[in-house]
Amino acid sequence: MKGVVFPGERRIELREFPDPTPGPGEVVLEIKASGMCGSDLKFYRASASSGAASLGLGGGKGPVIAGHEPCGVVAAVGAGVPANQARPGMRVMQHHYRGCGVCPHCSTGWMQLCVEGVAEVYGVTGHGAHARYMKCPARTLVPLPEQLGFDAGAAISCGTGTAWGALQRLGLQGHHTIAVFGQGPVGLSATMLAAAMGARVIALDTNDQRLARAKEFGADVLLNPKTTNNVVQAIRDLTHGRGAHLSLDASSSPQARAEAVRCVRTWGKACFVGEGDTVTLDVSNDLLRRQVTLIGSWTFSSVGQAECAQYIADRGIAVDRLFTHRWTLDQAEEAYRLFDRQSDGKGVIHPS
Repeated sequence: MKGVVFPGERRIELREFPDPTPGPGEVVLEIKASGMCGSDLKFYRASASSGAASLGLGGGKGPVIAGHEPCGVVAAVGAGVPANQARPGMRVMQHHYRGCGVCPHCSTGWMQLCVEGVAEVYGVTGHGAHARYMKCPARTLVPLPEQLGFDAGAAISCGTGTAWGALQRLGLQGHHTIAVFGQGPVGLSATMLAAAMGARVIALDTNDQRLARAKEFGADVLLNPKTTNNVVQAIRDLTHGRGAHLSLDASSSPQARAEAVRCVRTWGKACFVGEGDTVTLDVSNDLLRRQVTLIGSWTFSSVGQAECAQYIADRGIAVDRLFTHRWTLDQAEEAYRLFDRQSDGKGVIHPS
């Protein structure tokens, strides 16, 4: 089978790999949708000499197939897998981490926090979903509700699930006003879910096209920091001088992160989701003397992934609309070249 590999330097290679065979406790998925995530760009853009790029990123194991937003159907089941966990034809998402499976974190669905260290991140250190087939432990599967298509499942398998996890950590309620910084796939998912939960959403981005999409997905107010003189004051003006109840930063911008903390009211909560970079805060004035809670939120548990999918299915939320581009495997080079501009929506690859 063909699989997408990141050799670095903004290049894509389609390489041949053997079709996988499941071992004990494993399954093989036929991938129907494999989402493209912003974190993939880190590897796509990597220097070929960086070492992270041994490349597909798997170190000494050789090239690794990319793609960590898998959704598809079970194609084959290994020995010892009970039918209520996986069976041929079952529609599933995949929680894209493998830990020890038995520690306090793994046993509650947080395999990325495994006390032994994450053994595999699918699409990064282990073969991912930018191929027709993908092998993984059966215990990493999450059922896909019948009401949802495979594209929706791919979104929930990383970006949308990450937004859900952050909103749950924030304790969002319908009477809240939340400021969402960055309207890429994760921020836009947060806007969409927060609006569905009844909250008032202030969406912020420096790209007017992304702000227009945020409006379509339920944002009540749009702010472009490039044309807004003082973002923090603008949010206070929109909230009777008090500030937002909550904020979520999905941009990774140091300025946006600081504004996300400063824009919330006394006793407010701010959550950082965007990976990398830094932030500088005045601890006393920005946090302590306003009783502000600052939260870091990293993706989601397999339990949270299932809850997110069921919530979206029960309420008929059109998560598929996050995707503006759909590609075949043979179009992967064009797909990532467009995605690299980070000026449009979200893409998904249909390997099958």
